[in-house]
Amino acid sequence: MKINNLAVLMLTSIALLSCNTTKKEEKKLENKVISKEITEGYTLLKNNCYACHSVISKSHDEIIAPPMVAVKRRYKMAYNSKEDFVKAMVSWAIDPKEEKALMRGAVSQFKVMPKQLFKKEDLTKIAEYIYDNEIEQPAWFESHFKTMHPNGMGSKKGMRMNN
Repeated sequence: MKINNLAVLMLTSIALLSCNTTKKEEKKLENKVISKEITEGYTLLKNNCYACHSVISKSHDEIIAPPMVAVKRRYKMAYNSKEDFVKAMVSWAIDPKEEKALMRGAVSQFKVMPKQLFKKEDLTKIAEYIYDNEIEQPAWFESHFKTMHPNGMGSKKGMRMNN
């Protein structure tokens, strides 16, 4: 009888431990899927956008397009929801035109962004990543931003709201 009780206890322990392991594995798999989506959005951003929207420039004088952190701030100011933010960024990147520009100062300084041949799904991943995550910025950016916008972002002429 003692052997039967010991066998039941061992089988129960093994069953409980294997169920617990399965849940842990599922949780790990779930985290990998989330990480893959984040990594893919960041990789697309880094490989396709940072060539112009540089995070490694030494000064504002070296850039050829506004830093992506500035783009994010401006779009978040104009669009309250993630859905609207993503839709607007994707729309701009698919067909950039001066009359659609939110960042008029950037357009006057750098001209309109050249049309890119990105897939809409990739642009969506990039815009979602930008919306959901902290964006890298050049070391000089905060100082420059405060100089250009001492009273906040809406204080500069040429800023257009699109709500």
